[in-house]
Amino acid sequence: MEAGRKIRVLIVDDSAIVRKMLTEALASEPDMEVVGTAPDPFVARDKIVSLRPDVITLDIEMPRMDGLTFLKKIMKFHPLPVIIISSLGQASSQAALESLQCGAVEVLAKPGGPYSVGELKHDLPHKVRAAAQSRIAKPKAPLAAPAPLAPLAPAAASDSTVIAIGASTGGTEALREVLSGLPANMPGILVVQHIPPGFSLAFANRLDNLYRLHVKEAADGDRLTAGLVLIAPGNFHMTLRKTRGQYNVGVQDGPRVCYQRPSVDVLFDSVAQAAGGDAIGAILTGMGSDGAQGLLKMKRAGARTLAQDEASCVVFGMPREAIRVGAVDRIAPLDRVAEELAALSAMSLR
Repeated sequence: MEAGRKIRVLIVDDSAIVRKMLTEALASEPDMEVVGTAPDPFVARDKIVSLRPDVITLDIEMPRMDGLTFLKKIMKFHPLPVIIISSLGQASSQAALESLQCGAVEVLAKPGGPYSVGELKHDLPHKVRAAAQSRIAKPKAPLAAPAPLAPLAPAAASDSTVIAIGASTGGTEALREVLSGLPANMPGILVVQHIPPGFSLAFANRLDNLYRLHVKEAADGDRLTAGLVLIAPGNFHMTLRKTRGQYNVGVQDGPRVCYQRPSVDVLFDSVAQAAGGDAIGAILTGMGSDGAQGLLKMKRAGARTLAQDEASCVVFGMPREAIRVGAVDRIAPLDRVAEELAALSAMSLR
């Protein structure tokens, strides 16, 4: 997109109230403008052609054609960045996660319950900016049961090693690819993915049903053990602590850090303190700088660190910043991140 030009946004939602809320959430942003709204995909189709938006916000549940079906058509005939705006129900959360697999770059909750209009006004502009900078990826293949992998090492992974991963825009699909490539006896893994409240549970459950590792949404006090992946809940920070030789996680409220909750920096800072040189840190695709300073603290504490390369990122912001501050030991394309993590983990067993 040309420097200095406003980001052009098209809002697609069957609710006039939601269209008004989304328009107002972007109204005061100097670098973006809502160029149009549409109550359904049929109206939206014509407006995409006539208005040429840079970013679309798209509801999942709409009459005449649902948002997921329309998204697939957009990605086939007129690919452009799409932010899914979804309610927090179980069916809607699953559809929103499927939309990320089909090419959407972000998902955001509609206001209601734990997610307020004020949070929407804070989060939506950030999501739009990330979407406008994103690289449109090809839709991923359907999730499938994993094929057998060679074990990490003859012995089981040690509970003394911790892997911490941070991601944002494009991260759900990046994590899907990374976790699918890891054997079951990996060290315990902690993940902060910038994701709205409600969607993190569906995300964790979806991954748990498909991969060799056990994946769950973290709860305060959970013990981290080999073969377990803990996903930070949306709207809560996750930290690591070590007590009597065992790792446990803390899940708590708190101020946003780098505009985020959960924050990658909060996790990485705690891992640097609790695990030191027994940790491995990885930062994947995402906009902004969250995680860069925390990864630097991990490296200074003796951890081994890794960043996804620019060519395979949906948005290179977070890895770029981590590389810029000197926090990264290795850089790898997404399809080699799992291999790198397994190799680093095997080194910790020697």
